Amino acid sequence: MKYPFLAALLTLSTAFSSYADVLSIKKDAPKQYVVKKGDTLWDISAIYLSEPWLWPELWQMNPQINNPHLIYPGDALSLIYDEHGNPRLVINTGYKKLSPQGRITPKGKNAIPTLPLELLRPYLTYEQAISGDDIADKPYILGANENTKMNTKGHIVYVKGNLKQHESYAIYRKGDAYKDINSDEVLAYKSVLVGIGRAFRGGDVENGIPASVRIESVKQEVRSTDFLLPAMEGQALPAFFTMKRPEQVLEGNIIASINELREFSTMDIVVLNLGTDQQVEPGHILDIERQSPTVFDGRNGPRYKEDSNSLEKLITDTSEFFGVEADEDATVWHMPKEKVGELMVFKVYDNVSYALIVKNQHPIRVGDFAVIN
Repeated sequence: MKYPFLAALLTLSTAFSSYADVLSIKKDAPKQYVVKKGDTLWDISAIYLSEPWLWPELWQMNPQINNPHLIYPGDALSLIYDEHGNPRLVINTGYKKLSPQGRITPKGKNAIPTLPLELLRPYLTYEQAISGDDIADKPYILGANENTKMNTKGHIVYVKGNLKQHESYAIYRKGDAYKDINSDEVLAYKSVLVGIGRAFRGGDVENGIPASVRIESVKQEVRSTDFLLPAMEGQALPAFFTMKRPEQVLEGNIIASINELREFSTMDIVVLNLGTDQQVEPGHILDIERQSPTVFDGRNGPRYKEDSNSLEKLITDTSEFFGVEADEDATVWHMPKEKVGELMVFKVYDNVSYALIVKNQHPIRVGDFAVIN
């Protein structure tokens, strides 16, 4: 069931052209370009191509380097044409950048940082984080052409909503709430893709006429109250992510994980209580930090708070609440946070975002901090 479903969904996307497309170079494209700090492959491609997502074709026959992702500030790129007349970008090895200082800087740390979507694709789900108000406004399933509560491929379902005839729609189910760890505020709802359908009648809600949708593929049985979105809404991820640190200070938390396990690791997807309202963008790299445990240092010596007896815990909680020490022999030590990994944001909503763990020294948990200091 899994692979036919993914194939059906991917065929709906018209976001990217085939690499077989003929490359068209802009009329004002320079013959040579010197890479600047902060450039990305996408940025450079946009200088030469009207369709920058075709940049791999532009670099395909580069004889100078094995990995076109690794270009560096100061490299000079020249536009050439191969024997078949196809445009190509190559590094101009004869170009020498003049500098007032003679020093050697290792290139490895300064490479133009990008991450291709193809690397992420095996780990991505089509889950979305949608607010309760937005879900309430979406078209939803009323019932089917037969008295069945569970509908599958080939079934016809009727929808309260005005749909576009012949358009494909993703069918979602409202799941658990994503809540802020500190305030318990509901930020959004986990919305799980259960199927894909195509509308063959548009519907007219004002006159009590439902839309008609034929289910074309499913991940789970489709039910009444499941809601619909245009098939690719929220799925238009960039071909390449520009990996960069946010310029502003940020502090949020990991509030959930897609696999719903207690602990997770590199290439697992997590949910953050940070979004566009906090100026978070796809490609942002954040540190994962964990709060070190509080230590109670009393008459019996230092011990972790969870290892203290009931009286010591009461003293600890009281001193924390009032901001004073309970007695002159008791001290509460609040330890610093320590970095335990890194993550990259790839999908952003108002107050929530999805991120991929790209590095970790310890198992990552819900409640760990996502920060830029």
